[in-house]
Amino acid sequence: MYRLAHLSDIHLGPLPELSIKELATKRITGFVNWHRNRAKSMFGDTLLHLLDDLKAQRADHIAVTGDLVNLATRTETIAARLWLEALGAPKAVSVVPGNHDAYVPGALKRACQEWNLYMAGDNAHPSTEKRFPYLRVRGNVAILGVSTAEATAPFFATGTFKRGQAIELARLLESCRALGLFRVVMIHHPPIAGSTDWHKRLIGKQFFSKVMRDAGAELVLHGHTHLDTLYWLDGRDGRVPVVGVPSASQSAGSSKPPARYNLFEISGEPGHWDLVQRERGLKPDGSGIGWVRQRRLLHDGTAEAVPETEDAAPARDED
Repeated sequence: MYRLAHLSDIHLGPLPELSIKELATKRITGFVNWHRNRAKSMFGDTLLHLLDDLKAQRADHIAVTGDLVNLATRTETIAARLWLEALGAPKAVSVVPGNHDAYVPGALKRACQEWNLYMAGDNAHPSTEKRFPYLRVRGNVAILGVSTAEATAPFFATGTFKRGQAIELARLLESCRALGLFRVVMIHHPPIAGSTDWHKRLIGKQFFSKVMRDAGAELVLHGHTHLDTLYWLDGRDGRVPVVGVPSASQSAGSSKPPARYNLFEISGEPGHWDLVQRERGLKPDGSGIGWVRQRRLLHDGTAEAVPETEDAAPARDED
């Protein structure tokens, strides 16, 4: 059995001090939003406790589906690299960027340079500019990362999935299918119509849907909405589960679900894969971390409950 952990929308805080030049961009709107909203609910010990718990589960690999930072300043991007290094080795952690990682022009290029080792395919040259989609094979699992991140106008958080990336993703998925691998696609924006507000939507989702119909996949992971969601897309060999996860930094008491991560258990063989999703996160009252939901995701587009696993929350030393 292969265990794949999934977390997203880290939004590492607090914000660094910003210069007048840095604020004279779209960052001013994000700066105001942070201090009005996110500073109250997304900065504290929540992320630290969640990661302690995640590491105790001993996942084989960790997938991070974007928005590591807030305003994509140089200071934040470097801090995110250090955070990734603490999370795990590049071979054990895969990342795709989110809209906040590409907040202003030039930010995405800097993020790709700083986080290069976590977003490079198995056969990629370190200096390769065209890095998406990338492919990593871990055991009998293929991890494919695509990018929808781009700088947008103020008050917009859209993403784009273009034809060129779709063609290459389909080619990689086909080759992995021929090798009998369980295929996981990582993407930041949900490739589902109506899954988020119009100004935060994914442009080009029709290309992604066509890739699923033509080449297929066994699992799609996304972030962006800060919600625990399960959608389905028609695939080549059955319906494909599309799973979202709340922000890993969200404290309890907000309108959004508190911090959570997914733990997927992958077993079986081609044509007979077994996929169990176990969600673990902060309790609604903030009293601790525990199991939230446990279910098996079936090829016919349904999910069934599975027995709860034993709680393996890590013990912490008291001060």
